[in-house]
Amino acid sequence: MSKKKKKKFVHHQTPKSKNGNFEGEVKAKKHLGQHFLKDESIAKKIAETLSLNGYSKVIEIGPGMGVLTKYLLQRDLDLVAMDLDSESIIYLNHSFRLEHPAILERNNRLKVIEADFLKFDLKQLFRDEPFAITGNFPYNISSQIVFKMLEMRQQVPEFSGMFQKEVAQRICEKPGSKTYGILSVLVQAFYDAEYLFTVPPDVFDPPPKVHSGVLRLIRRQNISLPCDEHLFFKVVKLAFNQRRKTIRNSLKTFNLSQNLKEDTIFDRRPEQLSVADFIGLTQKIANDPV
Repeated sequence: MSKKKKKKFVHHQTPKSKNGNFEGEVKAKKHLGQHFLKDESIAKKIAETLSLNGYSKVIEIGPGMGVLTKYLLQRDLDLVAMDLDSESIIYLNHSFRLEHPAILERNNRLKVIEADFLKFDLKQLFRDEPFAITGNFPYNISSQIVFKMLEMRQQVPEFSGMFQKEVAQRICEKPGSKTYGILSVLVQAFYDAEYLFTVPPDVFDPPPKVHSGVLRLIRRQNISLPCDEHLFFKVVKLAFNQRRKTIRNSLKTFNLSQNLKEDTIFDRRPEQLSVADFIGLTQKIANDPV
């Protein structure tokens, strides 16, 4: 007689995701840019980057299996955990709650939402109240997350989290460096940017091919620029789109007067200009009589 194959035991109450996997089987998905953090001490350090000064609401982007989530919940805050991955959502709504009853007993102010952060209307969650953003951000959309944060800067006093190391460095970089770029200028126009620490690949599952970096952004007290902000964004983006050229060449499409183009600022390259320089340049372009 042939031996019967032993059946794999599965608890009958365990819910399944849309992909048919059970709630304890959250697997990182390459197309979502997922790399799950395994190191508890790093998760705790990221959770502690938020000051909660003047706000109590926080949104965590890409919570995965909740390694950062559980440390955030140990702070006195209201947390929204948002993920596009249905497996992660099921895990956070079921296994995570069973695994961490003591944490959730002390702070049950957790809302789990399956949504695309880039498309989601955050006014539905926070109305006009201030909130912070944090997370171990999916690498493939991390820059887009920052641009969306900038659109909502009036409501976001703090922002922290994990990026690909070179992206985190670029955001915090100062003028004169090859990595200084669009994100550096636009973020630092409104926020004080601080690169906190580097994270090696081996603390993730699966490990990425690059190192990661954690940063913190704290909004400046006055975020009203003394220039046309829409024009400021346009000038910065155009300048860095042709970063090897001088400002004079990269801003040709503005059809500026010859008199303005003789200003010495037009002899410089974009990475040589500080935020204040870009503000001054924007003012000059706005006042150009042509």
